[in-house]
Amino acid sequence: MSENFYQKATSEPSSSFDISLRPPVFSEFIGQEKVKERLLLMVEAAANRGDVLDHVLLSGPPGLGKTTLANIIARAAGTQLHTTSGPQIEKAGDLAGVLTNLQKGDVLFIDEIHRLHPAIEEYLYPAMEDYRLDIIIDSGPSARSIQLNLPRFTLVGATTRSGMLTAPLRSRFGLVNRLDYYSETELAQIIERSAGLLNIPVNPDGSLEIARRSRGTPRVANALLRWVRDYAEVRSDGTITGPIADAALAMIEIDSDGLDEMDKRLLEALIYKFSGGPVGLGSLAVAVGEDASTLEEVHEPFLILQGFLSRTPRGRVAQPAAYEKIGAPPPHGGQPTLL
Repeated sequence: MSENFYQKATSEPSSSFDISLRPPVFSEFIGQEKVKERLLLMVEAAANRGDVLDHVLLSGPPGLGKTTLANIIARAAGTQLHTTSGPQIEKAGDLAGVLTNLQKGDVLFIDEIHRLHPAIEEYLYPAMEDYRLDIIIDSGPSARSIQLNLPRFTLVGATTRSGMLTAPLRSRFGLVNRLDYYSETELAQIIERSAGLLNIPVNPDGSLEIARRSRGTPRVANALLRWVRDYAEVRSDGTITGPIADAALAMIEIDSDGLDEMDKRLLEALIYKFSGGPVGLGSLAVAVGEDASTLEEVHEPFLILQGFLSRTPRGRVAQPAAYEKIGAPPPHGGQPTLL
């Protein structure tokens, strides 16, 4: 269970459990203070002018609140939210169907916008700039172009890989925001808020213990809260305390630093099988028996953030904290000895 816990928490679609915990307004959204301040100012300025909000790009790792912020933006602007994702828009007709259903001021949220097909992007440019859609019907000698006028709308794009966005698309967003990982204090507040909504009794030390192991991600924090709640109800009186949270998370092999079994297997393979690196991602994936993209997208970001490993042009390299974590002696020019 622990081996794929973080992968499930960050990659699976939001469940009804997660959706019910989303804050509906800016005042209830915890963290990301700079981003909130900019978005609030933009909403207020547009309201004062009686204008439509400018296009907004939200980037950052999964589970930090991009979809939640899109919902809050639409609610603050008093307009309707329409949701889709980059992979769902396969042809121009799909995009036309979405855009022609919008009303003035509506918010169109495109998740994973970096996965839009390049040809679809070309149709999106005039829609974002001039609020028109030029569609070519048929092909060959009978091909003809028709122009559809669109109401003024706001596009909110979300991406977990801002580097994959093309420069022309990125430049058409009026406001670009990057969401950062949350602090333990912020996550503890989110856990306490979620626990209150779910009527789960939780002590401050219990919420902090869960927050410490949530990888700076609210979605992971809420998923861990759900597991600890089940443990507390079965093994205790239902109240989440520090020791109860510690025992519950130890049961799914998530340690005090937030590392799970796969994280530790990755560090052990890097140190014991590849002398601490550098080693290529493909070789490391084969050594631990995991998909390379899963290592790169789920496990590596946190390990790099915490200083356990680094990426270099030659491959992955273990840092001193990794040796200390798994109890291996620091390298002295040779391969460490397994303790």
